[in-house]
Amino acid sequence: MTVGSAAPTTIVYASLDQPNEKLLALLFAAEALRREGARRLVLVAPYLCYMRQDAVFRHGEAVRQRVVGRLLNNTFDRIVTVYAHLHRTAALQSIFPDIEADNISAMPAIAEALAAGSLDASTVVVGPDPESRPWVSDIAGRLGLTHAVAQKTRRSDRSVVISFSNPSVFAGRPVLLVDDIVSSGGTLIACAKGLAAAGAIAIDAVITHALFPAQMLAALDEAGIRSVRSTHSVPHPTNAFPLDDLLAAALR
Repeated sequence: MTVGSAAPTTIVYASLDQPNEKLLALLFAAEALRREGARRLVLVAPYLCYMRQDAVFRHGEAVRQRVVGRLLNNTFDRIVTVYAHLHRTAALQSIFPDIEADNISAMPAIAEALAAGSLDASTVVVGPDPESRPWVSDIAGRLGLTHAVAQKTRRSDRSVVISFSNPSVFAGRPVLLVDDIVSSGGTLIACAKGLAAAGAIAIDAVITHALFPAQMLAALDEAGIRSVRSTHSVPHPTNAFPLDDLLAAALR
């Protein structure tokens, strides 16, 4: 890419799905922008890649969170992202110790859009695992709905078992299944099948980051998921929830 004269504070927007080529392009852009006069570079990355792997799981592999964190920390002055997929890392700021880092919630935008539609008051908001509790309780509170969180046991990279402490709560009620990120779809499918078996009359899925291929929608439909909607963090056929206002507010 080429750039002209840069503003003293320059905002670079890049959602980092399929990230490898994008990361290299970011380095090129940052170098050119600094040379053209930018003194402060702000990266807006609604989806921030490689954040989950924060430890070595197999001998010889890299800790990708650390590598990408160091790269972006040394390139930008501020990072704004949406629901960085952290696991054991408590805060985004620890990954970017020398710059400003904002990890904003997508729930206000999602809840606002859902509240404007026709949402059954008996709907149960469900998270697929204990990690989902913060955003599930958040959106349920905003919408005035009951919520529940599943227990997940992972058998392999692509095999999970889902269970609920009180499955009877779903009988005869619609369910809103909420997840922060879907890539392989295995957890979402297992959760939907468990909810259908428990008697849920309809299952709709809401996802912050939709990373799965579009052809997987057929498998989600077969699992009993009536609709799948995602935020605009990653371009995807399921995009339904714009993040413009949230990101603009963070930048202000």
